[in-house]
Amino acid sequence: MTAVSKTRQSMQYPNQTVARAERAMHCAPFRLHLFVTMVQQSVPLKTIAHTTGVQNQYTCKPLSELRVENELLWLIQVGVLRREVDGQGLTDSFRVTPLGRQLADKWQNSQGAKRYAPTWSQRFHNTLNRWLRLPF
Repeated sequence: MTAVSKTRQSMQYPNQTVARAERAMHCAPFRLHLFVTMVQQSVPLKTIAHTTGVQNQYTCKPLSELRVENELLWLIQVGVLRREVDGQGLTDSFRVTPLGRQLADKWQNSQGAKRYAPTWSQRFHNTLNRWLRLPF
């Protein structure tokens, strides 16, 4: 009988993919606590929006449900998040992907829960990628 290794091997992603995803994560209006929670369990949209998001330490200020959903959908497109699926289809809950897990771990290990403001260059590139939906 062979022993099964319990160590998790992280997937390798192209540098451009990682840079785009990391930039999108840091430009999003969410705190690290949201991504760490999404590693452990799915998080419903309603717990991120409005004052509930601030109370749960997912956001720094109240955000509308529409704004939260748009930000989450962008993070899905860059490969950081995925929607949860139940027996009847898609739900309103989200979790991190393997790439999102790597970036959340990196963020947590490098800065703890501290959030830094993205540079103007990062904001510009993120906005440009979102607007044009460019794959780089």
